[in-house]
Amino acid sequence: MGKPAASGKTARLGSILVVEDDPVLALNLEAVLKDRGAKQVMICQTTQQALEALDEASFDAIVLDVHLADRSDGWTVAELVCELGPRPPAFIFATGAPDAIPDEVAELGIVLEKPYEPHALVDEIERQRNSGGVLSRLRDIIARR
Repeated sequence: MGKPAASGKTARLGSILVVEDDPVLALNLEAVLKDRGAKQVMICQTTQQALEALDEASFDAIVLDVHLADRSDGWTVAELVCELGPRPPAFIFATGAPDAIPDEVAELGIVLEKPYEPHALVDEIERQRNSGGVLSRLRDIIARR
């Protein structure tokens, strides 16, 4: 079990995949996520590493930097995960250019504009896990159409 969150409660964040090519930001996110109760945090710097990690394990949430060194469309990881799995994880897209993310992709998760506070990321993961996650949001989107 992780350390208590600042509020005195232990967050139940589960396993988190962080796909981020800025090593300082990635390590900072890892520290905050673990401090707030993440069971496991895996960091990948490239889309290829993320796909390999997803082939070996499942995650409760995926934090995706959408402009990685090896690709500028990091959201393809989210699209692929949604296609392959019956229960997709919560997605948080991190980017300095939120308008560059296609609307249909942005609907799969939450978009955080860089720079953002790591605690804001944790709050979004907790909110998604408590609200039913991606499937709940997809049902809401379909119902609105």
